[in-house]
Amino acid sequence: MRQPDEDPLDFDTGALEDWDEARARKALSGRHGRLYRNHLHVAMKLDQWASAEGRRTDIDARYKAGYVQALGDVAAFLRQTYYLPEGPD
Repeated sequence: MRQPDEDPLDFDTGALEDWDEARARKALSGRHGRLYRNHLHVAMKLDQWASAEGRRTDIDARYKAGYVQALGDVAAFLRQTYYLPEGPD
């Protein structure tokens, strides 16, 4: 688990279609910074969940692939600031 003094944006952004580091850093320092930090933590947990689901052998492969994709998509949206309240900071 990350330590409090580490960069909360230290994760692989290669698969994020709409990654904007400046937007993310602004969100971290803005009015909803605490909420965004929580979103980043939830995204990390979703990644762990997706990884565990990907290792399962007791379910249909197509179902598993869709489930893992959905978890990854939600994590990506959280990281890309999509679920923060709208409006000026």
